[in-house]
Amino acid sequence: MRTDDLIDALASDAASASGATPRRRLALVGGLGALSALLLVMSWLHLRHDLMQAMSGSMFWMKVGYTGLLGLAGYVAIERLARPAGSGRRGWTLAGALLALCLLAGAIQALTSADPREALTLVRGHSWNVCSRNIMILSLPMLALGLWAVRGMAPTRPVLAGAAVGLFAGGVGATVYCLHCPEHTITFVSLWYSLGVVGAAGLGALVGRWALRW
Repeated sequence: MRTDDLIDALASDAASASGATPRRRLALVGGLGALSALLLVMSWLHLRHDLMQAMSGSMFWMKVGYTGLLGLAGYVAIERLARPAGSGRRGWTLAGALLALCLLAGAIQALTSADPREALTLVRGHSWNVCSRNIMILSLPMLALGLWAVRGMAPTRPVLAGAAVGLFAGGVGATVYCLHCPEHTITFVSLWYSLGVVGAAGLGALVGRWALRW
């Protein structure tokens, strides 16, 4: 075997091993992040009293599906960005498509309301002033853990990597928040849930610029 062939083989093996490591670490971060958010909900916000009834309706699962997919988009992005020269393009594309579709659906629901006051109710719901904030708070433990984990990998784009960790954490935090939140309109979810997740991504970008710098 030529020396160049041997080097290529060793590099291929190393790439395979390094590919498995980020996935395992990020899966652990996701599990611990969901657990920490659940503990916060149970001890601070509390589960909604009609949770079992809500789980029999489609809107509950729409919220869970939307936020869960946002978290998945963050995972896909950071799984790539944790490697040298990774772009995370697939994750960003998925997140952008989800946000656009949900915002469009929310706008249609509000604009087709017969009464302007009904449209305002769809936008404000009963918890517009705390929803995004609560999601960000639930995301903080996972965001901190995720930044620490990714710092031990090989990200070369600290701002994007931090944003991806924040998107991952925000999506998981928002999904767990569904166990508490009684809001049930697409307009509300598209605005305030999305703002909470995007806020977590923005915070991740700000902190990641410093925390993930080599």
